[in-house]
Amino acid sequence: MSQPDDKGHFGKYGGRFVPEALIAALDELDAAYRKAQTDDDFQAEFGRLLRDYAGTPSMLYDATRLSAEAGARILLKREDLNHTGAHKVRNVLGQALLTKRMGKTRLIAETGAGQHGVATATAAALLDLECVIYMGEVDTQRQSLNVARMKMLGATVIPVTIGSRTLKDAINESLRDWVTTVDKTHYLLGTAAGPHPFPVMVRDFVAGIGTEARAQVLELTGELPDAVCACIGGGSNAIGAFHAFVPDTGVRLYGFEAGGDGIETGRHASSITGGDTGVLHGARTYLLQDEDGQTIDSHSISAGLDYPGVGPEHAWLHDTGRAVYEPVTDAEAMAAFQLLCRTEGIIPAIESSHAIAGALRIVPALTAELGRPPVIIVNLSGRGDKDMHTAGEYFGLFKAEDAR
Repeated sequence: MSQPDDKGHFGKYGGRFVPEALIAALDELDAAYRKAQTDDDFQAEFGRLLRDYAGTPSMLYDATRLSAEAGARILLKREDLNHTGAHKVRNVLGQALLTKRMGKTRLIAETGAGQHGVATATAAALLDLECVIYMGEVDTQRQSLNVARMKMLGATVIPVTIGSRTLKDAINESLRDWVTTVDKTHYLLGTAAGPHPFPVMVRDFVAGIGTEARAQVLELTGELPDAVCACIGGGSNAIGAFHAFVPDTGVRLYGFEAGGDGIETGRHASSITGGDTGVLHGARTYLLQDEDGQTIDSHSISAGLDYPGVGPEHAWLHDTGRAVYEPVTDAEAMAAFQLLCRTEGIIPAIESSHAIAGALRIVPALTAELGRPPVIIVNLSGRGDKDMHTAGEYFGLFKAEDAR
């Protein structure tokens, strides 16, 4: 059900809408990825790095105090405990290994919250690759700690000063770089979006999240969960959490988008709920656009979700009804952020807080439908130390100028 066709289409979504100069590079990447899928040596090396370097499988944690407040049994998939602090490390290790196999020596990447940039810089250092990270100027300011981490790991960080100076613009600049340096460079895209084969390739590299969670919940409870919840920006952590459960039609899949100040205000990043079909960064998908089809700026308190589009597989899962996508506002996410800190002693990424807030929201309806408290897996996609500046300002723990 979840495989794209040979040209990378999930239903009417996906495909390739890129300059002619990139077609050969995408064909090369597709061929290398397909060969790696069936190459025992590649899979053994990828598995070894995930186990010995990234620290996976990540645990499935029974959050009893949060569950008591929620009225449900909530299990947290602790991707925040991976090396580099997020699910992102799974994808970058896979793509960095592919880069070496293709004989290329340079990685470029874009990042919003910085987690993907840190993970890419880490993989580049590990595998002795040159690394350049594009990051919107606004995001370099709200994620200054991660900028320092990338530089410490040997990466060059280039602030993007055009457009809204956020993730969308960082992706644009990465694509421009790739067009002119494609012979030696691999663009290590950080989410399950962009032109084929990125959406399916990224999904497969992060699919271990759901595969592990499915086995762990069966061992822990003897049954599959009632629901799996994840936050949605481009959608890599969510598609990784969902993929193993897609055939299990009794398991509800929920993706929670960044609702910002509220859909009705226009200041949000909910491309499925508040957007329409169009083309963004090389793929047909849902995106935020004006009446002339021009991409408009998004807004979220979370830099990692501040993106006006979504991966094409999510667009397809939405249209087929297999997954449900709802917006969560900044205020709802920050309330969930605070609740998890207080009940479990875990500081989550603000991205992940959207998933926690969404899970709390669906509990009453699921309880009424099932006649019992539901069992819900929430993908805790990243840790929140990178977000302490934003959270500290939001909760009034210090002044904005003191946070920089």
